Amino acid sequence: MKTTSVILASAFAGVCLLGGPALSAGFDQATLIKPVKGPITVIFVPKVVHPWYEVVEAGAKAAAAEFSKEGITVNVVFDAPAVADITEHLKKIEAAVSRRPEGLAVACLDPASDTQAIRDALKAGLATATFDTDCPDSGRIMYVGHNKDFEDGYELGKFLASKVGEQGKVGVLSGSLSAPNHKARVAGFKKAISEYPNMQLAFDLPDNDDLQKAADLTENALQANPDLVGVFGCNASAPIGAARAVENAKLKGKVHIVGMDDLPEAIGYLKSGTIDALKAQRQWEIGYWTVKYFVAMSEGHTFPREHATGSQLLTADKLK
Repeated sequence: MKTTSVILASAFAGVCLLGGPALSAGFDQATLIKPVKGPITVIFVPKVVHPWYEVVEAGAKAAAAEFSKEGITVNVVFDAPAVADITEHLKKIEAAVSRRPEGLAVACLDPASDTQAIRDALKAGLATATFDTDCPDSGRIMYVGHNKDFEDGYELGKFLASKVGEQGKVGVLSGSLSAPNHKARVAGFKKAISEYPNMQLAFDLPDNDDLQKAADLTENALQANPDLVGVFGCNASAPIGAARAVENAKLKGKVHIVGMDDLPEAIGYLKSGTIDALKAQRQWEIGYWTVKYFVAMSEGHTFPREHATGSQLLTADKLK
């Protein structure tokens, strides 16, 4: 893990060539850490209003509660656009900048646009990070989130191939076309499927992280492709929408579903066998550590440039 220091001190003047003390006498590194004065506000701008981000918020508020016991007040604010629209997303970032928080965390919806917005926030003197989805060229001070999206899509593609006997038509619910994590998962899934000559991609449709749209797209795809054997949902809404459509069509067990994340409804479908596998991220950790690091910055501690939170493959047997 790469680490960025808030304060760099030239503390090695007293180095002894024969193994003496590295620090000169009288230097105390504890003096680099300063107590927080006044409340700290951390504003999160997610990509869209969504239950997935509610878990991120729960983690952030858990960290704030811990700081409260230490006498440090952290105000956690989540302000997301109602739909995954880049214009509305940029408005939320601009509104957050105008509030001058001690920490601003952005989930990138469209790197082409969000990158400049993050650069502007940094120029305005705000400690600005990314979470969930990164804009690595923005100059953000840190990123907290999962960083193996291609691998997730690839693993789920291999899993689905094994469930359908490495043959047949499968489809993709591709989320938001501009979101880099969605794009990477779809690319990984397609790479896996391409390794099986008897498998074909029947459709690739953006659901924009909208559960009802995912259900409607799957329903239409099932009607257009009566020989469909599988669906991949690249975001938290997609596998749930696909599962609803498959159950409504009475095709459970005939059309296999894999997808992202562990929202309660998705876990229910996993336990019942409508969904075959999920790749679950640890979004509670994302919120928790983002708040922890913003407070660390305010105190003068070092903090990571990137904190990868990881994911795990969930199947029904692992939930028993």
